[in-house]
Amino acid sequence: MYSSKRKKQIGDVASSLRSFFTRYGRRTGISLAVYLLSLLPVVGRFVIPLASFYTFNKAVGPVPATVIFGSGLVLPKRYLVVFLQSYFASRSLMRELLEPYFSRVKFTKQQRRKWFLDREGVLFGFALGFYTMIKIPLIGVLIYGLAQASTAYLVTKITDPPPPPADSEGFVESQIQWTNKHRFLKLPLGSLDQYNVPPDDENEKNKQEMPQKKFS
Repeated sequence: MYSSKRKKQIGDVASSLRSFFTRYGRRTGISLAVYLLSLLPVVGRFVIPLASFYTFNKAVGPVPATVIFGSGLVLPKRYLVVFLQSYFASRSLMRELLEPYFSRVKFTKQQRRKWFLDREGVLFGFALGFYTMIKIPLIGVLIYGLAQASTAYLVTKITDPPPPPADSEGFVESQIQWTNKHRFLKLPLGSLDQYNVPPDDENEKNKQEMPQKKFS
């Protein structure tokens, strides 16, 4: 029993490491290719703005992406590079902070991608603030601990409590789409905790259809 459990743990670690190196290797290769193309005469000045448009078009839509593209043609290249670096670093930070959640709730690669896309705006804003503070010398390490605690709180607002393992069938699929997105985003900052209180008996009845643990 212990041998099979240990093999499973080793397999999970190996899979995580493989995913980590694949993700960062691909990102490094793309960054290097964009940098080399940006050195080309004539067309080089359009490479980084085009890369920015491609990146943000999927995340925020064509209009904001077009604004970023136009800004990249006017502003010095270093500002756009810093902006892109902050964006990708914030995404990486958010993935690391959410790793404990995904270790508990098993998503497939495609399901995890859809989960991130449906919450990308909130996750980016959350991670960008902590990424900026983590760069502060001396206190950055303390800020990272605060980010981990805050992520646990954020998860209670953008997902439902995971059920016991015996009742987990179908739970992951139900969490891919953030069903209360608009309702949550309309809440004032001082009322964020009110979302965990069912507004009427009908919502309470719907929640009881699937056995779940309550967040503490």
